[in-house]
Amino acid sequence: MTYSGHCMCGAIRYQLAGEPNVVAVCHCSDCQRSAGAPMVTWAMFPDAALTVTQGQPKTINSSGTAMRSFCGDCGTGLFYRNAAILPGIVDIQSSTLDDPEALPPTMQIQTAERLGWVKQLHALPEFERFPA
Repeated sequence: MTYSGHCMCGAIRYQLAGEPNVVAVCHCSDCQRSAGAPMVTWAMFPDAALTVTQGQPKTINSSGTAMRSFCGDCGTGLFYRNAAILPGIVDIQSSTLDDPEALPPTMQIQTAERLGWVKQLHALPEFERFPA
């Protein structure tokens, strides 16, 4: 199977070969801070499965051995690597896939840092678009 994805502005495009090792929702504070969101969903692939087909992501060391890659134009977070704890692995922010529904999460990780109100999201009123 192959998957493809891109950043918001389209400057960075990538392809993935094969199936992910796992797809997980991460609640760690590092992901929260990096994404500006309460959680991020990652699809974990062998590093060799990823090919950047257009553009050049910018990469920063976000915390110790964690390397986060993103589009330098629009800021979209794309990839995460941490050779110390995940050697040979690249995590892909699954919402950047052309079809994010193709890889639903199968677990939640780093729940010790999950924001308390996230567990209650199912109880909030829902609107398909902005409420009137």
